[in-house]
Amino acid sequence: MTTNEHEHELAIAATGLRKAYGDKTVLDGIDIRVPAGTVFSLLGPNGAGKTTAVNILSTLISADGGEARIAGHDLTAEAQQVRAAIGVTGQFSAVDGLITGEENMLLMADLHHLSKQRGRQVTAELLERFDLTEAAKKPASTYSGGMKRRLDIAMTLVGSPRIIFLDEPTTGLDPRSRHTMWQIIRELVSGGTTVFLTTQYLEEADQLADRIAVLNGGRLVAEGTAEELKRLVPGGHVRLRFTDPVAYEQAATALRETTRDDEALTLQIPSGGSQRELRAILDWLDAAGIEAEEMSVHTPDLDDVFFALTGNPVTATDKTDKADKTDKETVR
Repeated sequence: MTTNEHEHELAIAATGLRKAYGDKTVLDGIDIRVPAGTVFSLLGPNGAGKTTAVNILSTLISADGGEARIAGHDLTAEAQQVRAAIGVTGQFSAVDGLITGEENMLLMADLHHLSKQRGRQVTAELLERFDLTEAAKKPASTYSGGMKRRLDIAMTLVGSPRIIFLDEPTTGLDPRSRHTMWQIIRELVSGGTTVFLTTQYLEEADQLADRIAVLNGGRLVAEGTAEELKRLVPGGHVRLRFTDPVAYEQAATALRETTRDDEALTLQIPSGGSQRELRAILDWLDAAGIEAEEMSVHTPDLDDVFFALTGNPVTATDKTDKADKTDKETVR
């Protein structure tokens, strides 16, 4: 495959992006590759440079160095073509609260030079798709936060963008609205749209992203799938729970590198959770005639990765509506 063919498959290809404000370097030569039809999440603490990266890639501001191609177009030389191929939704809504949801949509249709008939057709379709038909004639100022965010994305889709930049799209939303937004993003990608997502919600990146890059201090400190990133951090273990104190004591004595909990009759064994490691533990228990009541596998999650890579503690906000901090597989 030639370089040109490879670049053509990428919705976003950026190399060496740099941006500084005075003596503060916000982006320090970052490379980004996003295959078409995928979700790429840029994760990082406040002030890491996430919004700056979005603003550069969406032509809102210029980089001080580096180059990028968006939807096959050069970011600098073909800025108009880039703008025609993308949509941007920020953490602060672009919705005009003084007019109705429908009027907001029609205004966007005019900006995209759609005919009156086509504009009304697209508006009706998108309002229905985002469950906003009932509220279409009401002023947008009366909408809930989740409704405004859905309207915001619907407005972005009026121009049928191939790539959408979502800059912290669920900030401030309640858990139900956040999950609704996740479903919308999944549907967009299943339809072939590429999504570039910045977020502070670790679970959001875990749930949605095909690839995640962690940005800290203007540099990309790690990149990979959620599972690949989790493997960067130590702390995975197998937990054995016993109901028989004798069996517990036998296992605790024989197994090496275990952490005991005598009250709960549990043993914790360092493990990456591979099938080979689990089979070895099960084989050893069988050979010794020891029966554990329960075996569970615990692997580090993105909370652990985030803290290890950025040194930033995870806040209560990051843990909002988190179903289970561990990736657990239980064998009884």
